[in-house]
Amino acid sequence: MAEIIQKDGTWTFDGDALRLTPGRDKSVGLLRRTLGELVVPLRALAGISLEQGKRAGRLRLRLRDGADPLLHATGGRLTEPHDPYRLIVDSDRYGVAEYFTEEVRTALLLDQVPGDPVTEYLLPGPSVPLSVSAGDGTVGFDGERVRLEWNWKTEDAKAAAGARTLALTDLTGVEWQPAAGLENGHLRFLVRHSPTKAPAKYDPNAVELWGFKKDPLMALVAAAVQARLPHPAAPADEHPRELETAPSRTAPAAGEDDHDALLRRLRELGELHRSGVLTDEEFTLAKQAILKRM
Repeated sequence: MAEIIQKDGTWTFDGDALRLTPGRDKSVGLLRRTLGELVVPLRALAGISLEQGKRAGRLRLRLRDGADPLLHATGGRLTEPHDPYRLIVDSDRYGVAEYFTEEVRTALLLDQVPGDPVTEYLLPGPSVPLSVSAGDGTVGFDGERVRLEWNWKTEDAKAAAGARTLALTDLTGVEWQPAAGLENGHLRFLVRHSPTKAPAKYDPNAVELWGFKKDPLMALVAAAVQARLPHPAAPADEHPRELETAPSRTAPAAGEDDHDALLRRLRELGELHRSGVLTDEEFTLAKQAILKRM
């Protein structure tokens, strides 16, 4: 086991997963403190690096694209105090940090963890129920419904419609954009068949953010919703029974030998499995069905 303890937090690696615990120092961002301890499976990692400075350095984890709903929802826009995958390291602990880095890199190499994108989330996202007040409203999410309520700072045109409840099944996505400079940010829910170009100030499906202390917590809501939506890189569902009976893939054409067609189908299934379209279970079921026909 490898461990590094700093004021900024504690990182522990047991060979299978990294446990990231935020510190209690005042420099630790509100989002990290609220998110709490984070467990990252080794297979979700693409790499780790140590950046050394004169007084302090940083350990950085790089996750595989699509592995974490928080990173997907925030699009790499989390600043350092709020980014759970960065750890500030004092210069006198560089030796420990280097050892920690090598332990993780060695495990990635031995387990042959690929660095390519994934088609399913490997982290669960923030737990629910979750409620955050920031900007011009309050957003609550219980895992099935999003509830938006407005405050006295909400634009009259938006507040006039009253509180809104959005079913998760009606959502196609979620956007989180932090305030930057003179530009306000937002948390926007994309509702099926209801596209809009209205600014968040007037959009009843969005909360406008002005760059205040609690704004980053809206990223937790975005991540919790994102984790329960279909993964954007997931392939279209293909049930093994459908794969077995689809005429274009399984039924031999006129004049073809049944045995040759089944062998060709086995090769196709193998390619789908290797490319990630079929899970291990789906591949096994479909393969067994074809072998029985042979």
